[in-house]
Amino acid sequence: MAGAAKSLKGKTIFITGGSRGIGLAIAKRAAADGANIVIAAKTTEPHPKLPGTIHTAAAEIEAAGGKALALQVDIRDENQVTEAVAKAAAHFGGIDVLVNNASAVNVGGTLEMSMKRYDLMHQVNARGTFLCSQKCLPYLLKAENPHILMLSPPLDLDPKWFRSTLAYTMAKYGMSLCVLGLADEFRKNGVGVNALWPRTGIDTAAIRYELGGAAMAKHCRTPDIVADAAHIILTRDAKTCSGNFFIDDQVLAAEGVTDLTRYAVAPGEPLLLDFFLSAGPKGSMDGYLAFPV
Repeated sequence: MAGAAKSLKGKTIFITGGSRGIGLAIAKRAAADGANIVIAAKTTEPHPKLPGTIHTAAAEIEAAGGKALALQVDIRDENQVTEAVAKAAAHFGGIDVLVNNASAVNVGGTLEMSMKRYDLMHQVNARGTFLCSQKCLPYLLKAENPHILMLSPPLDLDPKWFRSTLAYTMAKYGMSLCVLGLADEFRKNGVGVNALWPRTGIDTAAIRYELGGAAMAKHCRTPDIVADAAHIILTRDAKTCSGNFFIDDQVLAAEGVTDLTRYAVAPGEPLLLDFFLSAGPKGSMDGYLAFPV
């Protein structure tokens, strides 16, 4: 779009939950441009199952060509978020982009859902997204091309997304509702607020350890496809790119990228259509497996 740079060089990007997976991939793609990346996540010590800490992420970001600031942050804690945002802005001289990537997932039904798990999802997903956006906005309003990007799905009120996973769907849609509200509230200020969601399952820790393991992962794409789509969105003109619920392959297709083979975990295997989506890019299920709901 006119008026937007195609590079994130020198931009400061505050990413929640970016110690692994999609968040880290977005960070490393921006780092390749020479961006400043703030990793705001909880993990400081290696997890027995999950790869990555804020420190290993920072090392990967710097190896990719960026500058990194690793901050231990629980985005459920208002004081921690306030302090982290202030540190980030002081360290890099402002904040240009917020990526609300942090998310908690549990796809249990109503009767088996503990309120502890329910509260965690709502505090991280919906409340955490609102909180981080609120605290970053005073800095974003001073930026040249400010963006907020949620890793959240398009809103679809089909009951099938609610009947088996009500608690998770409510929490995830809370992030998407923030897109609707913030985009309209801050449109006059030139802040671009958008959502991005993958067409297919993405090979992340959630897939490997929560949802289906290696058997499901082979039907997924790598986090790089989301990272490349995010880069395209974040380099667009924030004044004219806001309030959208983007799907990764549609973003790439708009830039002329239609061969997505390199993103497949296992090329040739049918792909798993992601949760919250009912059709492929051409409106059918051709070539896709349905996400189990």
